[in-house]
Amino acid sequence: MGLFITMEGPDGAGKSTQIDLLRDYLLEKGYDIIVCREPGGTEISESIRQIILNKDYTKMGNMTELLLYAAARAQLVEEVIRPAIEEGKVVICDRFLESSVVYQGIARGMGIELVYKVNEYAIGDMMPDLTVMIDLDAEEGIQRKKNQTELDRMERESIEFHEKVVDGYRSLLDQGLDRIKRVDGMQPVDAIQTRIRELVNKLIES
Repeated sequence: MGLFITMEGPDGAGKSTQIDLLRDYLLEKGYDIIVCREPGGTEISESIRQIILNKDYTKMGNMTELLLYAAARAQLVEEVIRPAIEEGKVVICDRFLESSVVYQGIARGMGIELVYKVNEYAIGDMMPDLTVMIDLDAEEGIQRKKNQTELDRMERESIEFHEKVVDGYRSLLDQGLDRIKRVDGMQPVDAIQTRIRELVNKLIES
């Protein structure tokens, strides 16, 4: 069996950069790597992504949003993640279940229990072996995004929403899930990557 690693954190935390660096590191060590993102990663899931993040769809209901994320996730698990894990590959996914727990369950106020219940059907038993949570204050994260690109529908939410997201991620660390590991997102890129590699190597050794 392979390994399933997810990268979490608020918008602007630098997940994509860290995933690229981790992929290159593991490739050099001889691992077969699959990198995917949420929502997305398959033709169907990418189509759903275009709906979810469309900045013009401001009337989207919270339940619609939750179910669309779960649908995209279900397709990604069935088409990409589960087959890759069964083939012994290492899967690195940019966001997964915890994103819905935080964004919809906590920041949208829908409740963690509801999000977990919906996603039971979406992912079954396909839980990450390691979840790296890059911790970063909301204002810093959104400022970074503004400097990079045009903001999508989720990124355009109020600073209060993004503060709830950050608080939500931090609250996950108090829930006793040993697979979730915090990394300080204010550190230099190389220092963040060093810490992530330490966590991944520990997982591999275990």
